[in-house]
Parts: sequence; C-alpha cells; structure tokens
Amino acid sequence: MLTRIRNAARLGRPDVDIRGSKICEGVAKVLQEQGYIEGYDRIETACKQDLLRVHLKYGPLGEPVINEIRRASKPSRRWYCKVQDMPKVLGGLGVVVVSTSRGVLADSQCRQLNIGGELICMVS
Repeated sequence: MLTRIRNAARLGRPDVDIRGSKICEGVAKVLQEQGYIEGYDRIETACKQDLLRVHLKYGPLGEPVINEIRRASKPSRRWYCKVQDMPKVLGGLGVVVVSTSRGVLADSQCRQLNIGGELICMVS
C-alpha cells in the first residue's frame, strides 16, 4: 500500500487503487484525518478482496502533500513502542501510524489515550 501511494504521488496521479484490507483501510483513515489524502472509497469487486481507491492530495502548485512515506515495522523486524518511546517525525510535524489494541491510530491519538503498539509507517 505504501509503495503504491508513494509511486502514485511521484507521478502526480489523482488516485490509486489498493487491495482492501482492514489494516489498509485503517491507515487510509488516519491519513485522511491528518490531511495527507483527500479521502478513500471502498470498491466492491467480483473477487474475494475489495479495492480501496485512495484520492491523493496535492498543493496549489501541484506538489504532493506526502513528501515521504516509510514503512517502520517489517515482517523481518517488528517495531513495537510504548507511548513514552514513540518517535516524532520532523519534530512532531509528521505522523506515525500505529496499530494498537483500539485499532489503527495516529501517534497524537496514542499519546492522548496513553497506549502504544506496533509502528506501521511514518509520513511527512
């Protein structure tokens, strides 16, 4: 999902299709709440898995809002953090997307709720 969004933003595409899953929908919801994408739609297909159409956001001069999106936790190395140890992207200007026991949340929401979890990605 992250690679598709990164590549589509570099090419200037208005939207990108991603295989739909609960975790991908949670990440898209957090990105929408934080203002990095305009929105997303769930598209039902004949296959088992639905699609998520993510509508990317651009600035007034056509520059992408998402400058960098990096995966934090990988299958070979999971990255779990307590709320005190959670990193800040660009000194708090970026967002860390975290998978918690209460769903996928942004790092600011995790700090308010005082819960940690697995770091999914960092967006700036």
